[in-house]
Amino acid sequence: MSMPTPRPPHGAALSATAHADPAGTGTPDAAVAGDANRPAGPAPRTDAPPAGALRFPPGFGWGAATSAYQIEGAAKEDGRGESIWDTFSRTPGRTRNGDTGDVAADHYHRYAEDLDLMRDLGLHSYRFSISWPRVQADGTGAPNQRGLDFYRRLVDGLHERGIAPMATLFHWDLPQALQDAGGWESRDVAHRFADYAEIVFRALGDRVPVWLTVNEPKTVVQNGYLVGHHAPGRQDPDAAYLVAHHLHLAHGLAVAAHRATGAGRIGPALNLHPCYPADDSPEAARAARLHDGYENRLYLDPILTGRYPQDVLDDLGPDSRLVRGIRDGDLATISAPVDLLAVQYYTPYYLDGDGTSIPRWPTSQAPWQQIHPDGMYDILTRVTRDYGPIPLTVTENGLPTPDTLGADGTVDDARRVAFLRDHFAAAHRAVAAGVPLESYHVWSLLDNFEWDAGYDERWGLVYVDYQTQQRVLKRSAHWYRQVIAANGL
Repeated sequence: MSMPTPRPPHGAALSATAHADPAGTGTPDAAVAGDANRPAGPAPRTDAPPAGALRFPPGFGWGAATSAYQIEGAAKEDGRGESIWDTFSRTPGRTRNGDTGDVAADHYHRYAEDLDLMRDLGLHSYRFSISWPRVQADGTGAPNQRGLDFYRRLVDGLHERGIAPMATLFHWDLPQALQDAGGWESRDVAHRFADYAEIVFRALGDRVPVWLTVNEPKTVVQNGYLVGHHAPGRQDPDAAYLVAHHLHLAHGLAVAAHRATGAGRIGPALNLHPCYPADDSPEAARAARLHDGYENRLYLDPILTGRYPQDVLDDLGPDSRLVRGIRDGDLATISAPVDLLAVQYYTPYYLDGDGTSIPRWPTSQAPWQQIHPDGMYDILTRVTRDYGPIPLTVTENGLPTPDTLGADGTVDDARRVAFLRDHFAAAHRAVAAGVPLESYHVWSLLDNFEWDAGYDERWGLVYVDYQTQQRVLKRSAHWYRQVIAANGL
């Protein structure tokens, strides 16, 4: 899942001298998620729309999402190597309560039970990730057949239950051996990623209809290299933006490998967050525009237009490692055509004239997450407006709630139901406005290891008792099953 940093992503990013219109169009660019100067909109709905009022298009795909390190466990089994999250989570003080993903939801051993849960929910699609160190222990060389066999069993089990696999190649669990060799600061790691992708495509390509390359490169950049509360735990802004470039390059090289060896469709998974001025001042508009550059356009533009946003490059300066790290041909590789874009939405940002992020909406249990369903509509319509009618899928959206298992054996997560209902309704408005949205995956299927928050936050539709590994469908899961059956609200 996404864990956006609540501060500006670059120390100098929101200066008053930022260009509001780097393209020279004479307007401040509506790409700051909708009309940047309009009021933020009404408070999120708490009343349900009339039964049957909102129907999604026929064939719309309803799904749920997970990631390997967060649910699989089996950290030392069947030839799996160490990842940077193994190292990070086992380092004292890095995660809440010292929690690790060593066992997590034990999905590696209980995947068949979890597949049955998906079938019983009526899921059309399951978005999961493949653990790179489970396939290549050190990130290079011959594949680990036992690791590939696990994913073959998983994919076959999905097909047996009528659920379409959607596989993510990289969800942050970089092999530790590659981190020791420089990690994403090393250009060579992008090429090692392409080798790994080719192995996976050859093993599973004809069974996976949709591939996602890199999950949330922004979160790696911001949380792993700016704030440092994700693996590898760095605080180095100049390194961070070189890492962004190499993650983009890895994406492009994986797309090329897919075209040569794989079947199905492929695209990136980007967490996108609308950025609004906190007031009506020109300074706030400029700050929101540049913050949008760091939050959204730094990731959308190179992949979908073949260039980095000029205002961000200007702000970083000509001596930044990002600028110096771009080589001839890189942007052509990065911008090779993709088949779809996966969008992940969690929170908006509001910027004042000093570039400070100002809270506007109530937050979830995760203090960085403001609950603003209109942001889903804004970001989806913005992508279609600014980048054309590329097919979209929502691959993450959800919130944590302090769920407990009641004496009657149920979990009443009413706030999650309200959150999802309002975000589904916002997505429906976007579809009605012409957005080519194909599917929607709730984060998450299961309660899981939530990165630096450990096990304190529960994001799942399914409650997991970590002591017994018992699974219990929450109220939201029962409700979601009805949404899927009705194809709407």
